[in-house]
Amino acid sequence: MQPEVTEYTVVINGKPEGPYQLAQLKTLDVQPGTFIRKPGMDDYKEAHEFPELRELLGFRFQKTAPQYFASFDQRLLASVIDYFFITTAYVLVILLSFIFIDEKTQRILVALAGLPLLPVVKFIYSSVAESSEKQATIGKRLVNIKVSDLGGNRISLSSACGRNAAKVFSTAPFFFGYLYSFLNKKQQCFHDIIANTLVIKDRLI
Repeated sequence: MQPEVTEYTVVINGKPEGPYQLAQLKTLDVQPGTFIRKPGMDDYKEAHEFPELRELLGFRFQKTAPQYFASFDQRLLASVIDYFFITTAYVLVILLSFIFIDEKTQRILVALAGLPLLPVVKFIYSSVAESSEKQATIGKRLVNIKVSDLGGNRISLSSACGRNAAKVFSTAPFFFGYLYSFLNKKQQCFHDIIANTLVIKDRLI
């Protein structure tokens, strides 16, 4: 039984052509930035991103700057999802505390006393999650976006903390710092500009 041969589709002069076998790519004018796709891939990648093409054609891997940026509605939806999970966890903790608290007034005080902690929890969680390997909170992961530096790389924990702390400048006055993303080609809010970060999404098909 012969091994399965991988075939590649190559974008030449703006049009997909092929399929070609790996050895045939040597006869084409494939450059590091040529877009190529093989079976099982949802989207095209640049030639230098394929290890086998780097070996075949002598390319070096090049870290390319992000080209697709998360829209305001995607970022807003991600934030709503994050707050939903955080608030749900808070409610569960409060309900568990009611097991030990019988008096109604005390229950109300305990429930209200913890509300100011929600933004603090969101700050800590977002900073840790956005500086992690996934570069995203649960909300961002569900809408397929993530936080990066200007080159698309993972940011440090200190950068993530600075970015989330700088959101105070995006909220005042009247959330203009968030709305500024509509006027920015990279759809950066004020806190992104301050922290030199981007919120990016995967390539479009």
